[in-house]
Amino acid sequence: MKSRVFSADELRDLARRIFAAAGSSDGEALKIATRLVKSNLVGHDSHGVIRIPRYWEWIKKGLVLPNRKVTFVLDRGPIAVLDGNSGFGQSTGEQTMEIAIDRAKRHGCSMVGLRNTGHLGRIGDWPEMATAAGMLSLHFVNTSGMGNLVAPYGGKDRRLSANPIAAGVPQREGPPLIMDMSACMIAEGKVRVALHKGVRVPDGCLIDSEGLPTNDPELFYRHPPGSILPIAGHKGYVLSFMIEILAGALTGGSCTNPAYAHQLANGMFTIVIDRSWFADRDEFFDEVDRYVRYVKSSRTIDPDGEILVPGELEVRTSERRTREGIPLAGTTIGQIFQVCEELNIDSGWETG
Repeated sequence: MKSRVFSADELRDLARRIFAAAGSSDGEALKIATRLVKSNLVGHDSHGVIRIPRYWEWIKKGLVLPNRKVTFVLDRGPIAVLDGNSGFGQSTGEQTMEIAIDRAKRHGCSMVGLRNTGHLGRIGDWPEMATAAGMLSLHFVNTSGMGNLVAPYGGKDRRLSANPIAAGVPQREGPPLIMDMSACMIAEGKVRVALHKGVRVPDGCLIDSEGLPTNDPELFYRHPPGSILPIAGHKGYVLSFMIEILAGALTGGSCTNPAYAHQLANGMFTIVIDRSWFADRDEFFDEVDRYVRYVKSSRTIDPDGEILVPGELEVRTSERRTREGIPLAGTTIGQIFQVCEELNIDSGWETG
C-alpha cells in the first residue's frame, strides 16, 4: 500500500473500533486509541498506531488481556505496589497514576510500583497526568522478556530493555515541561518504523550480532539479532542498569530476563510530588518561569536556531499534525488493514 496522511480523528475512530472488536469495553477501547494517536500527534510514531498489529497478536495469544483492573500487592499509605494483571498499559498506567496522584495529595508524595502490565505506550502520558493535577513526577520503566533489546556497554548481546525515563513539571501558564526519553539510542518502535519505510537508521544506534555498527534495521530483527546501543556510552549503560533495578526488581516484577521471552511485561516505578508541600505556589512557579527564560536566552549556534525546553517540540508537532494530518508508511497501513480484515471491520481505507 502507498503511504498517506490521516486525520487524528479518523485514526482514533478506527483504533477504537479495532480494540472494541478485540474485546475491550467501549471506554477502554477509546482510551487505548486516544493514547496511541496522541503518540503519533506528538511525533512519537514508534508508540502510535504502528503498535496495533502487535497488540492484536498479543491479544490472540492471551499475552495481553482486555478490561483488567490493577490490584494492590502492597498498600502502605504513600507507598504501594500494584499488579497490572496483564492488562493494556494504556489502562493500567492510567489507573496507577490516579492512585499515585491521590496518595501524593494526601501525603505530599507517593512512590508506586506497577508490575505485570502490558505495554505502557508513550511514557510521557504519565507525567502529563501528574502535571495536569499540578504535581511533579518521575517514572522509571523496564520490560521483561521480549523487551530484551539493548547491549551493555562494550557487549555484543542484548541484556537490557529500552528503559524509558520520564518526568514532568507544571508551569504557571502554558504546557508542562515533559521529559520522555529512553536510556538507549533509538526506540525499538523507531527501528520498526524505519523498516516499514525502507530507510536506514542513523549512525551510532545499532550493532549487528557480531557487535559491528550498522544502519540496516533488518539486521536488528534477524537471527541471531542485532542490538540497540545505550545512550552516551558507559553513562547511558549505567543509567539503564539502574532503571532495570528500580522498575524491575523494586516493583517485584523482573529485570530483563530471557526466561520470560514469550511475553512482554512492563514494570514502572513512579514518584509523584505535590509541590505545595515544598513551596508555595508563587515561589515555585516564579523560579520555574525564571529558569525557563534564562535557558531560552542562550545565544544559538545556528543564527536561525532556537532553544527549546523539554516537551516544547512535542507540543509544536502536535499542533502541526492536528492541522496537517498524521503520516503513515504503506507497510503500517497494510498491517492495520490486515487486522481489520481479521476482525471483519470496514476500515474505510482504499487498499491500493
